[in-house]
Amino acid sequence: MDAASAIWLQAQPGAFETMVVPMLIMLVPLYFLLIRPEQKRRKEHETLLKALAKGDRVVTAGGIRGTVVGVTDDVLTLEIGKGGSVKIEVERSRIERKLADAPKGEAK
Repeated sequence: MDAASAIWLQAQPGAFETMVVPMLIMLVPLYFLLIRPEQKRRKEHETLLKALAKGDRVVTAGGIRGTVVGVTDDVLTLEIGKGGSVKIEVERSRIERKLADAPKGEAK
């Protein structure tokens, strides 16, 4: 470091504080608006995945709708065809959401 740089650094008392305050003003709202809600959504999704059981209607991340007919720790077996003709295995983590039950009188 040359002498001119050293003198310039010494001539600016409080340079650290003037840099930290604007950073905090930007980062605190970022945390509360973006990071914290994402953590909450992730926790709700994990709760949903743990609660899946036979008979639940679900949608996969790929958009496939089906009914859960088999459950293991990591894999769900979904029935996607009418009459039970088509069954697929899907990783539990790839389930996007659970559908509401079909109204009474409507075929599943």
